[in-house]
Amino acid sequence: MRDFRDAKLMAKTLREALAERKIELTHSQALELVAAQFGYDDWNIFAALIAAENPKHRRPDEISIQPAIPIFRIFSVDKAMEFYRDFLGFTVDWEHRFGDNFPLYCQVSRNGMLMHLSEHAGDASPGARAFVPMQGIRQFHAELIGKDYRYMKPGLEQAAWGLELTVTDPFSNRISFCEREIKPDA
Repeated sequence: MRDFRDAKLMAKTLREALAERKIELTHSQALELVAAQFGYDDWNIFAALIAAENPKHRRPDEISIQPAIPIFRIFSVDKAMEFYRDFLGFTVDWEHRFGDNFPLYCQVSRNGMLMHLSEHAGDASPGARAFVPMQGIRQFHAELIGKDYRYMKPGLEQAAWGLELTVTDPFSNRISFCEREIKPDA
């Protein structure tokens, strides 16, 4: 299925389909129609969205900063997997070791959030903290409580910026999940 990243191809297809019906349209007019179909006022605004979503459409000199990937120090692979995979519901994307009986370095993820876990002594200090904006914090809280993990029963706390749920892994690293509350204008 095509989406907004296929806009130029969609414009070309539209132009060709209309040409078969003897309706002439410039490429520029076709691009404007496709932008309108996606709810944008003009092609330039829509093209900026496409460029922001697709790095290969960016200028080579344009600065692009991606979300940070926290690295947390772990001391036990079994305990780390029990916490991150089994309790928090992360997926192990990949694992790396330089050889047999070497420390683990891996990536875990859930819903677009990436984290690196490392047994390597120099990669990170235990006791780090990551702040993670999210949506659906009440559902996430209910999911975690429902797992009845023996080492953690996280609660929801009201903070000035929204609802916050903080979990601490077996190595004293903390993740503060936060759903910002939008307050109506007074």
